[in-house]
Amino acid sequence: MAWLFIALAIIVVDQLSKYYFDSQLNYAERWTVLPFFDFTLLYNPGAAFSFLADGAGWQRWFFTGVAFVATVLIIQMLRKQPHQTRFCLALSLILGGALGNVIDRLWHAHVIDFLLFYWRDWYFPAFNVADIAITCGAILLILDELIRLRQQKKAKESHASLSK
Repeated sequence: MAWLFIALAIIVVDQLSKYYFDSQLNYAERWTVLPFFDFTLLYNPGAAFSFLADGAGWQRWFFTGVAFVATVLIIQMLRKQPHQTRFCLALSLILGGALGNVIDRLWHAHVIDFLLFYWRDWYFPAFNVADIAITCGAILLILDELIRLRQQKKAKESHASLSK
């Protein structure tokens, strides 16, 4: 299934980029790239925006379990609707990103983050390639649903005008 190759490509790029920065930077070391962007090595034992990062370790297995369930559901949806391009691309992005972060949790007990955007004293939480894929997939999923609803509305209006 072609959609799984997209997810696999995301996992490979994510893991290679994490390996590179984990081996080249010391923890919390920063390489300034632009006045608002640095590469920095940070570890996140929690989820997005360090949600549950202060947990006693149980969150590692909780997030791994959630990702496993999501993986099964996503693969089922990809099999049922392989010709819905936008929908399947969104799911592939989410799947690749989720599994990229699960690999980190299983190997390291935390997710490796290395992209840091900031402006003066304001910092966006550090993130990685997997997080970008998940975010783009979620946005694409919302866009797909909005387009689908708009098409349904047009079809109903067209059907109503033909019925008159």
